Amino acid sequence: MRLDKFICKSTELTRNEAKKLLKLGDVKVNGEVAKNPAMQVHENNTIMVDNKPLTARSSRYFMLHKVADTICSNVDEIYPSVLHFIDVDKAFDLHIAGRLDADTTGLVLITDDGRWSHNVISPKKHCQKVYRVWLRDDIVTGNFNALVERFKAGIQLQGESSLTRPAIIEYVGDNEVLLTITEGKYHQVKRMFAAVGNKVIGLHREQIGHIKLDDLPAGEWRVLTGDEVSAFV
Repeated sequence: MRLDKFICKSTELTRNEAKKLLKLGDVKVNGEVAKNPAMQVHENNTIMVDNKPLTARSSRYFMLHKVADTICSNVDEIYPSVLHFIDVDKAFDLHIAGRLDADTTGLVLITDDGRWSHNVISPKKHCQKVYRVWLRDDIVTGNFNALVERFKAGIQLQGESSLTRPAIIEYVGDNEVLLTITEGKYHQVKRMFAAVGNKVIGLHREQIGHIKLDDLPAGEWRVLTGDEVSAFV
């Protein structure tokens, strides 16, 4: 964890206030004055401000039902950040583990634990994400098995040198499917269907790993259970 983030997590200070303390030389790590806000520290380090030891508060873990026209960012842009929906102290010190496009709805995981979020988003972890996809063109049921095999084999995306990882596609309706993937390339779901001659007109994430959105209302959030958190440790 960055030193300035550790200070914020252990006090009521903002990131800018923490950086000012560091610049003044008021912070020590293992007995040595530390001024670099990006310095990496760990729980077993002794970190002191004005000769008083700091103890970081426990990490926080949330799930949110993202609505359309919001962004998975810590900064508002054309659309507002989803962090406005999380009514907790220092919500903008949190980060999103696995982003969604502005027009995509559904499950978002939010935390201040960088190692935990890495386990969610790292391609090496093979974490499954399940999306409900609505398509412009109806799926011809007679050719659906061929589409299943093509997604299972991997799709060649424009601009990519290798195929996507095997994906699972399940028929729901004439223009509706469930898609399970284990990676998160830029606009991946939309690009996969574009590569097979169709267009995504609606996209909703229902599940990440073992965590399901279930009946959480749109725009609402809740704290993850211990079992849900442990699934990504």
